[in-house]
Amino acid sequence: MKRVGVVGYSGPIDRPPVSDLRELCLDLGMKLAEKGFLIFNGGRDGVMELVSQGARESGGTVVGILPDEETGNPHLSVAVKTGLDFQMRSFVLLRNVDVVASIGGEIGTAIEILGAYALGKPVILLRGTGGWTDRIAQVLIEGKYLDNRKIVEVHQAWTVEEAVRIIEQIL
Repeated sequence: MKRVGVVGYSGPIDRPPVSDLRELCLDLGMKLAEKGFLIFNGGRDGVMELVSQGARESGGTVVGILPDEETGNPHLSVAVKTGLDFQMRSFVLLRNVDVVASIGGEIGTAIEILGAYALGKPVILLRGTGGWTDRIAQVLIEGKYLDNRKIVEVHQAWTVEEAVRIIEQIL
């Protein structure tokens, strides 16, 4: 089973910026689940919770890689308590996926985008979602690499459908 990691904003799902991305997140979770992908995320609130909800409503499986001893959001199929801090937990998540989709996000998301790239995991930036997802796009070399080694391509998608198409092509 192909494994897709989804990273992005944490925070309350009823407040911006997460609430502004509600439909996009639910749609991404649903479409990934319908394609039969195993979805990994950080297991908490925000983008993670909404993607998890969309996936579970479509019969998908979601694995949450949690920091410390947190219990995770109610839509997870499996909650993995790592006992690790946020940054270290992110690398456990990245080691267990084939590709990463990014939605908005603050510094933790930036670390996950850079970490995925360093590990040779393709990244899809869902553009127009704000945060580091859009900021990182501004510094790409040749519009698709994060450094001159050109480890792996960073893709840009403007819709959920485009992101899922790219994921299918990669996998």
